[in-house]
Amino acid sequence: MGDINVSVGSVILIAVLLVLVGAAVGIFISNYITKLKQGAANRSAKKIISDAEKEADHLLRDARVSAKAETIKMREECENELRDRRREQANVEKRLAQREELLDNRADKMDEKIKAVEKQEHETTLLRERLTAREQELAKNISRQIDELERISGYSRDEAREVLLEKLSNEVKNESGILVRNLLEEAKNRSEREARRILTYAIQRYASDCTYERTTATIPLPNDEMKGRIIGREGRNIRAIEAATGVSILIDDTPEAVVISCFDPVRKEVARQLMERLINDGRIHPTRVEELVRKISKELDEELFQVGEAAVLETGIQGVPQQLIKLLGRLKYRYSFSQNVLKHSLETAYFMGMIAAELGLDEKKAKRIGLFHDIGKAIDHEVEGPHAQIGADLLRKCNEAKDVVNAVAAHHGEVEPETLYDILINACDTLSASRPGARSETTELYLKRLEQLESIAHEFSGVESCFALQAGREIRVVVTPEKISEGEAQMLAKDICARIEKEMTYPGQIKVTIIRETRSVEYAK
Repeated sequence: MGDINVSVGSVILIAVLLVLVGAAVGIFISNYITKLKQGAANRSAKKIISDAEKEADHLLRDARVSAKAETIKMREECENELRDRRREQANVEKRLAQREELLDNRADKMDEKIKAVEKQEHETTLLRERLTAREQELAKNISRQIDELERISGYSRDEAREVLLEKLSNEVKNESGILVRNLLEEAKNRSEREARRILTYAIQRYASDCTYERTTATIPLPNDEMKGRIIGREGRNIRAIEAATGVSILIDDTPEAVVISCFDPVRKEVARQLMERLINDGRIHPTRVEELVRKISKELDEELFQVGEAAVLETGIQGVPQQLIKLLGRLKYRYSFSQNVLKHSLETAYFMGMIAAELGLDEKKAKRIGLFHDIGKAIDHEVEGPHAQIGADLLRKCNEAKDVVNAVAAHHGEVEPETLYDILINACDTLSASRPGARSETTELYLKRLEQLESIAHEFSGVESCFALQAGREIRVVVTPEKISEGEAQMLAKDICARIEKEMTYPGQIKVTIIRETRSVEYAK
């Protein structure tokens, strides 16, 4: 029994030991597995960190390459822009130098002319003195000869004069009758030919002078930066404007201004309004250009219709088709020999009505002919042929009366007159065009006025150069800062204004701007 107890105790002890050993082994194995997992996790983390570092290095290198390329590109663009500006500045300086040389040459020639005039005046004075002495000597000789003739003839001076006058009177009466008859015949033969020559010569001179003035419009710009924005990158903005409006935009050397050129006055007006709105708005891009062109064209169509409707109401005629009303409105922007065609048509209608009333003709029909006689000029730049024939065709398509159509076609003598209206419209058309003040000065006189404006400014001391701008409404005078102070610049502006008011005749007002600035120029080498 005692042995059995010992064995059981031993077994229990062994079991306990085995349990302890098993627990220790389990803990050891668990710790080992945990260490293995931690090692694998550490290796995975290190690998991820290594991959991330490699990716970061790769991105950093790409960013540096991109930044460097962008920096090089920006530097090239800046250099190109700087090069363009230097080239433009060089061109401006070259033009200024050429203009200065031209002005120097003009001054030299003027000095030579002054010297020649002074020399001629001196010679004229000497010649006048010699002539005076010669006249006195001739007077003495004539007095002696008269006394000798009275002695020889036995007549006094008065008696001899009466005899001669009586004899000459009879001869002159006979010869003057023959001469007057010959002169009348010659004048009758030459009058029509000479009248045609004079009128043709005058019309040719006047028409050629005013063509440029009426097919262009000058738009002032706030600064030259705005000119660059209008041109756009690589000229895309200005191409969009020309394509949308059908005009030509002239970007010349005129500072702070662009010129719109087009033979169609309505398209020119659309382009003018478009340019002004773009400048005021500041947003200039092709999409905006197309949007504004559509809007302005619609507004202008409505305006032209209202203008034509007002003209019809003013003359009191009725039953005018809408097509003709719109074409009448287009004449608001049409000029002939510098005279506004719509105003000319209204004046002709009034003359027609007054004269027709005096002659007992239909006054309303006469006004209708006068208002429509130049309707062909609204589309003569689009249709081939003389404007009288174009207008007659338009009226015929709109079912106007035959005598109205024929009078419009015959108002320049291209069709034989059939009624009194045909002759009357020719006379009233000429009357409206030739009345005093109907047509303004020619371009030649206008250019002479600009030249006189610059000449007045050049005569003042300290003036370096001057430029007449905005069709002669402004003159900019550049002065030498070493010779003209700021206070003197203001006085110079007043003196120039006083000279202009005293010596020139001009419409409106002229702005005088004095520019005084100091420039310091150096070149980096």
